[in-house]
Amino acid sequence: QVQLVESGGGLVQPGGSLRLSCAASGSIFSGSIFSISPMGWYRQTPGKQRTLVAQISSGGITNYADSVKGRFTISRDNAKNTVYLQMNSLKSEDTAVYYCNTPDGLFPWGQGAQVTVSP
Repeated sequence: QVQLVESGGGLVQPGGSLRLSCAASGSIFSGSIFSISPMGWYRQTPGKQRTLVAQISSGGITNYADSVKGRFTISRDNAKNTVYLQMNSLKSEDTAVYYCNTPDGLFPWGQGAQVTVSP
């Protein structure tokens, strides 16, 4: 059973920062499976599709959507089966529920982490 658990969301003022974490668990991640899996962070707002905003390859190569480039940083700790998203210079339009998964959405979706950027 694969489980993705996102945490670290919250309410922050514009210009602020948050760090999201996503812990992956389940027998599929035993051994080195997580370390060879590309991972990504998505976000979704009400009535809109979930969109991929950052991804990281097994080798640590990163890629970002234009909307977050230069402000967000994705990283991973393979020893902890965890992927992170450091979000700086947050804007109101970053308000969304954030999820992690592989770039093709292979695993069951977690509950997500709500990020609200508001004065």
